[in-house]
Amino acid sequence: MHLAPAERLAAPAKINLSLRILGLRPDGYHELETLFLPLAQFADSLSVAPGGAAGELVLTCSVPGLEGPDNLVAKAYRAFAAATGFAPGLMVHLDKLIPAGAGLGGGSSDAACLLAWLNRRAGERALAPQALSALAARLGADVPFFLLGSPAYARGLGERLRPVELDLAGFWLLLVCPPVHVSTGWAYKEWDRLHPAARFEPDIPPEQLTASGEQIICPFCPGTGALQNSLETAVFPAFPELRAIKERLIRQGAVAALMSGSGASLFGLFRDCAEAAEAERRFGQDRLPARRLRL
Repeated sequence: MHLAPAERLAAPAKINLSLRILGLRPDGYHELETLFLPLAQFADSLSVAPGGAAGELVLTCSVPGLEGPDNLVAKAYRAFAAATGFAPGLMVHLDKLIPAGAGLGGGSSDAACLLAWLNRRAGERALAPQALSALAARLGADVPFFLLGSPAYARGLGERLRPVELDLAGFWLLLVCPPVHVSTGWAYKEWDRLHPAARFEPDIPPEQLTASGEQIICPFCPGTGALQNSLETAVFPAFPELRAIKERLIRQGAVAALMSGSGASLFGLFRDCAEAAEAERRFGQDRLPARRLRL
């Protein structure tokens, strides 16, 4: 019997060009205001092929220990099957390039990648965009953004999205991923400890928090202080090596530098390619993984 060849899908990383925590909501989550930027040049890869019994996903991964039912790819498959009844037998191999626990959204991107693939093949059972986004949001706050596939301004938990027209032409991004794991849950609890009075009352019922097709234009000038991450005040005291990387990026020519998400990755924006390349070389000499990307 002839089997269709595996289809290879790219699941890009993201950075948060800004991340403001507006306060703790009554439901125990945090109201966020963030600007997402996808990094198409830095991506995980999913190979998807028919195989196995109907209703069964066989998931393998290049990183041992990430193949179980708690992987967001497996959760996405089960959630889509439950919502639509579309559950073809699949064999999926995940090649991980995006480090886990780095604030780059790798797991969320992997899940969104499979959701979009399933929805394209579900025929009459496919979900409308807002329904698919709502399902994605139940898997994780970043997952709807990866379905959108473009820069986006986000509110709520990060799932109320508006596409953004963002001009970063001429910038080079240096992404530094130190071998440090920062727990997202811990980072937010530490922020709460530092801001005990910060409370937020959402003005939109949770059931209406879905992605919007409205596009906005977002002027971007890194020298104006537009880049900020509320979680740095919580994370840096406990992980001074991350603060040191941010300061080093600035010293080596970045016009702005920031921690992405809850860390531990950091990025610098450079106007000069040679300075970005030299910074990449120096971080590499110190065995700090760094990747230079043209925006």
